Amino acid sequence: MSKVGKKYAAAASKVDRTKLYPLQEAIALVKETSFTKFDATVECHIRLGVDPRQADQQVRGVVVLPNGLGKTVRVLVFAQGEGARIAQEAGADIIADTDEWLKKIQDGFTDFDVAIATPDMMGKVGRLGKVLGPRGLMPNPKAGTVVPPDDIPRVIKEARAGRVEFRLDKSGNLHAPIGKVSFNNNALAENLKAFLEAVIKAKPAAAKGTYLRRVTLTSTMGPGIRLDPSTA
Repeated sequence: MSKVGKKYAAAASKVDRTKLYPLQEAIALVKETSFTKFDATVECHIRLGVDPRQADQQVRGVVVLPNGLGKTVRVLVFAQGEGARIAQEAGADIIADTDEWLKKIQDGFTDFDVAIATPDMMGKVGRLGKVLGPRGLMPNPKAGTVVPPDDIPRVIKEARAGRVEFRLDKSGNLHAPIGKVSFNNNALAENLKAFLEAVIKAKPAAAKGTYLRRVTLTSTMGPGIRLDPSTA
């Protein structure tokens, strides 16, 4: 067994896979079972009671976590003219305002965490779907990342404050980071509650039966810990 395999096995042995853990106990256990040398990300994975094949059962939304994500967020803005000036003043890390920038991204450059675009740029940005889409970086009006120039400062501020986008994947699951292992337990609990509230708020009218079927917390490379959603 590899070194990582042994560490994972030791961490997993502390988790009862049949148990639904109360919120505070689950968070304490996520931190206890994290074995990476770096400050691991704490993630929430949710199995939803919806059919991802149905257009009227899609789930997507945005939440600004009250305690942030504990990481530096690099923001790219697709804008020209006045929009580019506003983005620069608002502290955007990258302003993609030329065809050279668009080509660079088309060739695979994705060294940023959030992409924002003004509506007039979407004709060109749409061509970058194959690069940005699979990485969750494609600006989208529904996610609030395609905005008029005046809204750019607010969206940049939210991105840096801990703005998380979530959307249903093909297997009916949602995934989102909710902070770092170094966060105190209450900060992680507040972030998790905010995320769960946003997911419940995004429940489609067509969803039937149990909506939150399984909620699992994990740290980077760590074992999954099942949460009792009624305690969150």
